[in-house]
Amino acid sequence: MAQTIFRLCVCALLFLSVVVADGTPKAKKVRCKDKNFPDCYKTQLLCPDSCLRTCELDCASCQPVCNASLPLTPPPPPPPKPLKAMKVRCKDKKFRPGCYNQQFLCPSSCPRSCEVNCSSCEPVCLAPPVATPPPVATPPPPPQTSTSPAKAFCRNKRFSQCYRQEQNCPSACPDHCEVDCVTCSPVCDCNKPGAVCQDPRFVGGDGITFYFHGKKNQEFCLLSDSNLHINAHFIGKRNENMQRDFTWVQSLGIIFDNHQLYIGAMKTAIWDSAVDRVELSFNGEPIFLPEGEGAQWKPKTAPEVSITRSHDTNAIVIEVEGNFKIKANVVPITSKESLVHNYAITNDDCFAHLDLGFTFFSLSNDVNGVLGQTYAGNYTSRVKMGVTMPVLGGDKEFASSSLFSTDCAVARFNGLPDSSMNIASGINGRGVIFKK
Repeated sequence: MAQTIFRLCVCALLFLSVVVADGTPKAKKVRCKDKNFPDCYKTQLLCPDSCLRTCELDCASCQPVCNASLPLTPPPPPPPKPLKAMKVRCKDKKFRPGCYNQQFLCPSSCPRSCEVNCSSCEPVCLAPPVATPPPVATPPPPPQTSTSPAKAFCRNKRFSQCYRQEQNCPSACPDHCEVDCVTCSPVCDCNKPGAVCQDPRFVGGDGITFYFHGKKNQEFCLLSDSNLHINAHFIGKRNENMQRDFTWVQSLGIIFDNHQLYIGAMKTAIWDSAVDRVELSFNGEPIFLPEGEGAQWKPKTAPEVSITRSHDTNAIVIEVEGNFKIKANVVPITSKESLVHNYAITNDDCFAHLDLGFTFFSLSNDVNGVLGQTYAGNYTSRVKMGVTMPVLGGDKEFASSSLFSTDCAVARFNGLPDSSMNIASGINGRGVIFKK
């Protein structure tokens, strides 16, 4: 009995010694649980000695790795599942009994978009749909601003039935016109005899219309008589497609008796009709003319001279009693005009210029100048009739060295009136009346 107990004690001691000697923890078994890695899926491995109980199996490399040493490689996205091929048939009865109603599977290159070519009796991929670009949204046109034409009225009290009756300017000249008191109807200033407007368009005393282009930045004699000489300064732009300049009358130098009168249009970038751009001087002294229709200026040294505003701004009437009257309007080249005539006007200069209407009360038979010659007693027009744009030449004979020079080839000025003949324009500038 004692011997048996002794043997049991010895066995217990031996077991305890083995347990104490083998106190190191066992390595953890790990598996790959990702079905996307079939070669490694469910493979069982032991954690390495460096992390017996804290490792995981990297399915990509199929190796156990310690959590603290290397981050696990994220598994790649699963491959896309192949699309199931669609079944298609030939539906054209013309291929009966051959291919008609035979069933096929779409090829792998287009498993869901094919059709049967009944001629070859095989499935073919459909062409990819053509992407139709979205419709371009066209912005709505800007609202049309209804700009009403300017109004004019008869200013002659002798025509009581028409006096002060307002008339709308015609479409040919919606901004400036005047009323013919005889007919009580509006007329365009630039269509009357004695007009000089636009790129200069002249209407002679004989009523014939012609163009005289001259040259930009030069002066030309419009009229020269014994006691009246009028030069014009031309501004303009070179037209690369033509052999001439586009020109407009920017200013006048008017000489009569022993006086010099200047009227000009100031250089203007952006046009505003409410801003006055008229520049005036008399005998070298600037003239201040208050804004407002009817405002008038008269020099003390020459009471026969008057300058009157016909509108609040940019329109005046210059009159020397018994000699001449000039209606002058400062106007710009509009964007529409520039587009139609290819003027290529830019935002830095709208080429403000003068539209003019001349009436003469005392001209001799010998009067000359671009416009003046058309009032001469023996004048025969040199303009070629029947053409769309009759042009009068003579740059050299009408050229002047400066605005107040009387040295053009056709000059007649001597500062003395010629009493041999008195020529006056008719009522409202219609026709010419000779008075001996």
